[in-house]
Amino acid sequence: MEEPEKLRGVRKRGDIYWIRYCRGGKRYEESSGSKRVAVAKSLLKRREGDIERGLPVTPHMGRVKVSEAISTLLTEYKVNRRRTHLDLARRVEKHILPFFGHRRMAIMTTADINDYIAQRQEQGAANATINRELSALKRAYTLLIRGGQLISKPHIPKLQEDNVRQGFFERESFDLMRAHLPSVLRPVVTIAYLLGWRVQSELLGLEWRQVDRKACIIRLEPGTTKNRHGRTFDYTDVPEIKTAIEDQWAEHERLRQAGKMCPLVFHRSGKRIRDFHHAWDSACAAAGCPGRLIHDLRRTAVRNLVRASVPERTAMTISGHKTRSVFDRYDIVSEADIREAGRRLSVWNGTISGTVGQTGTN
Repeated sequence: MEEPEKLRGVRKRGDIYWIRYCRGGKRYEESSGSKRVAVAKSLLKRREGDIERGLPVTPHMGRVKVSEAISTLLTEYKVNRRRTHLDLARRVEKHILPFFGHRRMAIMTTADINDYIAQRQEQGAANATINRELSALKRAYTLLIRGGQLISKPHIPKLQEDNVRQGFFERESFDLMRAHLPSVLRPVVTIAYLLGWRVQSELLGLEWRQVDRKACIIRLEPGTTKNRHGRTFDYTDVPEIKTAIEDQWAEHERLRQAGKMCPLVFHRSGKRIRDFHHAWDSACAAAGCPGRLIHDLRRTAVRNLVRASVPERTAMTISGHKTRSVFDRYDIVSEADIREAGRRLSVWNGTISGTVGQTGTN
């Protein structure tokens, strides 16, 4: 049997065999993790073959765990100031890490991904929600491959999504729901209901430097919105928004006199509101509309802008929709809209007495 110390590129340290190879003029040493020389020789052959094919090879190749990859992904989101950073952190903490956390990225398969999908579907998650989570995992793989820590990634399927948005508020149900919310949350949901601005990424981070109270202008800076485009709104003729802004300014002044400066328009005792899903769910249940989403305010605003005969291009500018296809999915038809269509059809056909459009002849 050949002595370990005489094997080219293989050395024994204690009970474990290590391999040695060169890439780009730099020498690397890597543990085979085995007490068998044959395992070390096989690993060395694979590494030399990868180097010959020009693949990125290091001793750390393939050892990254999902938890480490997700940490890298969150850092990438943070340094690039992605507005969805907090949402991503919430998704991975609640779902991705508990399922995949201690697995190595290199040995995960499509079957593992499908197991995750099956679990999330059993938990009642929508396909669109699962797709967002899988997109985060796919992005983590991309970052590892770019960084030379992986060579390939498994196929990550994309589920069929139902793009028809169904949740929205009629005015009466919105007013009732809002009345059940804590007072600090009412101004922000009012503006979200009227303008369709995103609550988490746009309104809760709004600062007073972005509000001109004298000119009645609210401004979202470029780079702070989902599509990176800035936008403004003149609320001169919108009393509800004016009242909400002035109430928040009065609270700002109260805090200032107490020696506490807060740059945020919407806050909870001077601190940023991070999440209010629990308060939201409780208010919706109390108002008789359980299961509604905060994002339903955005859908409702789009529908109301169109119903108010605001030109669609202007409505898209206000709500921040960049493409017409996405905007169309938010323009929801309610039961009241269907009834109104029936009434107009009856008017046209002359089946409602005293209406115009009667065309019957003898």
